[in-house]
Amino acid sequence: MRFPILSPEEAAEFVKNGDNVGFSGFTAAGTPKVVPVAIAKKAERLHSEGKPFKINVFTGASTSDLCDGELVRADAIDKRTPYQSHGDLRKGINTHKVHYFDLHLSELAQKIRYGFYGDLDVAIIEVADIKDDGSVILGTGVGNTPTFTNCAKKVIIELNEKLPKNLEGIHDIYVPLDPPVRSEIPIFKASDRIGSPWLKIDPEKIVGIVKTSKLDDIKPFTEPDEVTKHISANVCDFLISEIHKGIIPATFLPIQSGVGNVANAVLYGLADAKEIPAFEMYTEVIQDAVLDLMKKGRCKFGSTCSLTISEHMEEEFMNNLDFYKEKVCLRPAEISNNPEVVRRLGVITMNTALEADIFGNINSTHVTGTKMMNGIGGSGDFTRNAYISIFSCPSVTKGGKISNIVPMVSHVDHSEHSVDILITDQGIADLRGKDPIQRAEEIINNCASPDYKELLRDYLKIAGETGGQTPHSLEASLSFHEEFLSTGDMRNVDFSKF
Repeated sequence: MRFPILSPEEAAEFVKNGDNVGFSGFTAAGTPKVVPVAIAKKAERLHSEGKPFKINVFTGASTSDLCDGELVRADAIDKRTPYQSHGDLRKGINTHKVHYFDLHLSELAQKIRYGFYGDLDVAIIEVADIKDDGSVILGTGVGNTPTFTNCAKKVIIELNEKLPKNLEGIHDIYVPLDPPVRSEIPIFKASDRIGSPWLKIDPEKIVGIVKTSKLDDIKPFTEPDEVTKHISANVCDFLISEIHKGIIPATFLPIQSGVGNVANAVLYGLADAKEIPAFEMYTEVIQDAVLDLMKKGRCKFGSTCSLTISEHMEEEFMNNLDFYKEKVCLRPAEISNNPEVVRRLGVITMNTALEADIFGNINSTHVTGTKMMNGIGGSGDFTRNAYISIFSCPSVTKGGKISNIVPMVSHVDHSEHSVDILITDQGIADLRGKDPIQRAEEIINNCASPDYKELLRDYLKIAGETGGQTPHSLEASLSFHEEFLSTGDMRNVDFSKF
């Protein structure tokens, strides 16, 4: 082999204090397994010697405990973007030990190429195979790897011998030209392939190869419970009704689904919704449920950036590659999440909310408006450009102590201008063509828990006294949140004092 074989510790020596470092992968899928751990140990050693060591971490999306977890516990992260989901990292962000800036996932690659954040010093990527000319077959998550390797001064390769070399053919690596010379991205159906199965890296940048042998070890999502089953049924009922009305073509349209237990439950529900024809997906993440839908013939094709699948399902996928390679395409994040393509294909988007307010605004990132949960991810890329945009969430959490339908969201990620449909376990609110008061009535009547309907109506009555198209009592608008922080139960709010 042309490139030197390195230990993880030797590879870590190429990463210096203050470096901008790009990691491959998207969610835990395709994330490096051993070099980040070695970097964390290096940081701990240098810190014990009284020396500074922190890096700026750029990724496709969230990573794994072997990357975000190890690095943050070693106090080795200064800046972090564009998305994360690790508990220890979340603590670092919310205490400002880590300087996290949230970003739409489709945007980072171009911003890196334009130098918004300075030069990229090192790219650390996982591959299934490598040739002497620097061409590689990536793993199960592409993320921003093509841009990272193109822009980085040095590239460290983790060659994962657990990944089969016959992953060749599942990737579609395409990097668009940048403005002002960019032309259209020529994807006209989800299954179109426009790039190369190999990623070409300048061999002069590759400083060495670290061998690994480990799958992504992604934990399975929680089995659907009664609440998520109700949400799933409501989503399916809505889609079927739109087909019957002729609003969704009888042949259906591609769908996108966010990540998580609610999203996974919705996808499982599509397996039995036979009035919905077999469909394609143009999405950012494929979860366990999608592979199940493919085996059942319900999902014909999935264009994605990542296979965020459990270890059991990953083995199933690898053992049946010939079947799945005809049905799955792995793309870079700036293509899988590209607004131009989403709008062209007429994608029906399904994302989850932490909370929604009675006028249709969505908070998907901040608990009680201040504490970062994960990040906006790709939901904005898809929602703003959807054929129909759907948001869903349970009507209540914490045993009913929190209403996820509130008078005013404590943080806005998606304004009411981008939200067509809101769905909870209680029902469906169709917000299309309605003014703010009509939207409020629709959401309260159909989506709020019975424990909160009258409280929300009381708020709307108080707010209505202020006048205006979108009435709000600035004094009472965050009373649900204040009551929860004060007593631990939103149901205790008392609007008579306003």
